Amino acid sequence: MESTSFKVYKYRWIVLIVYMLIIAANQLLWITFAPITTDAASYYQVSDLQIGILSMSFMLVFIVVSIPASWIIDTYGIRAGVGIGAILTGFFGMSRGLVNTNYDLLLMSQIGIAIGQPFLLNAITKLAARWFPLEERATASGLGSLAMYIGILIGMLLTPFLIKGNGINGMLYIYGVISVIAALIFLILVRERPITAPCRPDQEERSLALDGLKDTLSNKGFYRLMLIFFIGLGVFNCVTTWIEDILRPRGFSATQAGITGGLMILGGIFGALIMPMLSDHFKKRIPFIIFSLLGATIGLAGITFATSYWILLFSGILLGFFLLSAGPIGFQYGAEITLPASEGTSNGLLLLMGQISGVAFIFTLDSFKAPVTGSMTNPLIVLLGLMLFSFLLSTRLKESALMTNKVN
Repeated sequence: MESTSFKVYKYRWIVLIVYMLIIAANQLLWITFAPITTDAASYYQVSDLQIGILSMSFMLVFIVVSIPASWIIDTYGIRAGVGIGAILTGFFGMSRGLVNTNYDLLLMSQIGIAIGQPFLLNAITKLAARWFPLEERATASGLGSLAMYIGILIGMLLTPFLIKGNGINGMLYIYGVISVIAALIFLILVRERPITAPCRPDQEERSLALDGLKDTLSNKGFYRLMLIFFIGLGVFNCVTTWIEDILRPRGFSATQAGITGGLMILGGIFGALIMPMLSDHFKKRIPFIIFSLLGATIGLAGITFATSYWILLFSGILLGFFLLSAGPIGFQYGAEITLPASEGTSNGLLLLMGQISGVAFIFTLDSFKAPVTGSMTNPLIVLLGLMLFSFLLSTRLKESALMTNKVN
């Protein structure tokens, strides 16, 4: 594909694929213990909360490491920045399979993987800007986000089956081998940038990380977007973590809860494929963000109140499809409205909002559930109100200059 002013290289798809592979591996390691909490607690002789901490540690570490990771990505590039995340994912992913029943060493390995996570996730829009033309960037960001959802889905579905035949330690060893292979493939095949930029000069990222951070935080539209991400990603992290506890008081089984959670991720996979492509095709961001938040709010209402299993399943698909498709479009929109700030800066700040709210929402839902029945309906209603607020807030967003200029 060529233009009168720039050239787009086919190798961009190789770079994106190997990036997606290491992203999926990292998210697989993050979600490993969520579907086997009871078995893992028994194996390591610890409480359910301690097993939950293995996953929540990723959110806590992200809060601390996100901005330094974005600075490294923006300063030293994709190969160095994402490479750090790939090495940490591969090394500590393998070390989990070597600690046997030692919970403390397992937690240290989880923290090591968690440190690598922001080096991977914060580069989604950076990679899109380096390798893809403007009209493909939301699609590239969507595929990068898609890899996150695929990794989570594989972990949710595959982990219970692997421990039946291999035990928990055998399962961790298998995942360790996968993470090492993914890291090596990334380090061997990734390239920093194409020979020439895949866009016009005015569409490239230009400012340094600290300058970009200052510019980004002075943008009022970006503050609205951060608040939307704070609510949306927090809701996703919270519902994913507590899906069984949310549904059990209404008579749904653990299997039904697991299927609902799986369909939510599956819906997100389709959403991340379809909606960003439509956004790129129509060269619009705001209508798709608004529509996605409205659909996600309706889906969350179903998760909150549904007593019929079929309505529950439909609500899970709806919530996943719209909430998770809003993410990559929002990432790309954030990168566009904060130019000339680097994409790593805006991407990292948006993800940081979701990690902070994820921790807050997870503990809030657990703290305010009904003492006798364990029902989480009341705190979920509060989250539903926040989602409605984020939908209304999205109507105040303005299309980026790059889109309104209808750049080819």
